[in-house]
Amino acid sequence: MAQLVTRIDEDMADDIDALIASGEFASRSDVVREGVARLVDERRRRRIGEQIIAGYDLLPETTDELLHSEVAARAMIDDEPW
Repeated sequence: MAQLVTRIDEDMADDIDALIASGEFASRSDVVREGVARLVDERRRRRIGEQIIAGYDLLPETTDELLHSEVAARAMIDDEPW
């Protein structure tokens, strides 16, 4: 497992320690791992979203496809028990 060494200011360290004291995390390392994992996931999802948008820009939906999507959406809503 790779090890990273970094410095943070005292306020951030206090905030991390508060997360540990509240029982949300077991250690500073757990807090940092969670934060980095969330950041990496957020960026990955953003890239995927941008690729999806680029695909639709390159090949937009046809009028027929949009009509079928609307019909399907309305059918799903109508099927809801509310």
